[in-house]
Amino acid sequence: MKIVLVGYGRMGKAIEEVAQRRGHEVVCRIDAMPGLGDADQVSVDLIKDADAVIEFALPKNMDHNVAAYAESGTPVVVGTTGWLDKIEEYKSLIESKGGTFMWGSNYSVGAHILFRLTASAAAMIENIEDYDIMVNEFHHKNKIDSPSGTALTIAEKILENCGRKNRIQTEQLQRAIEPDELHVTAVRGGAIPGIHSVVLDSDTDTIEITHTARSRAVFALGSVLAAEWLAQQKPGFYNVEEFIDNLF
Repeated sequence: MKIVLVGYGRMGKAIEEVAQRRGHEVVCRIDAMPGLGDADQVSVDLIKDADAVIEFALPKNMDHNVAAYAESGTPVVVGTTGWLDKIEEYKSLIESKGGTFMWGSNYSVGAHILFRLTASAAAMIENIEDYDIMVNEFHHKNKIDSPSGTALTIAEKILENCGRKNRIQTEQLQRAIEPDELHVTAVRGGAIPGIHSVVLDSDTDTIEITHTARSRAVFALGSVLAAEWLAQQKPGFYNVEEFIDNLF
């Protein structure tokens, strides 16, 4: 495949390495920082002849980028987070133009195993009130969104499967947490690619489910595999979980 990368920082470079190893050609690198890539802005002309676009960039350019993706019709895999308040607007635009778009908070296959284990564990303790449940994450010091999209996805899995929890609380608390609140905490520092933990705790024991990313390569591989899959699908607005369902 001929691939265009949007975002050419450390993640973009990791994607390029994986894509080339799998026999694909990176034909253009786009990054908002002048001089970092081949261009500093997404345009229809730059992406229209590619087989796929993979974006891991900052959310500030999403309005412009999504408009170009919809117009070009090129299959696009988006790992950029921090824009989900506009998901219905983007979905409507992509579908109205016949575009092919996939979004996801995390492209690591291991993280999706974590999501499914979390959903099962949350359902198991719904009627066992001795157990409380909480979420914690660690990310590198340059991570902008907090909590991450991955942490919020984990939280949604818990709310969907444990009726005792119906509110996500992401603030530092100076009070006791309410029984129906799910506390999601985030720590930022160092160079950590990502650690996400779900903790189930009672008076007598603790159960922890943790996914630790050792490098960005785990996300890079998942995004390239997703692009390979998406290029074979009909136009539409896809969630990464539809791709993951095809793997399991």
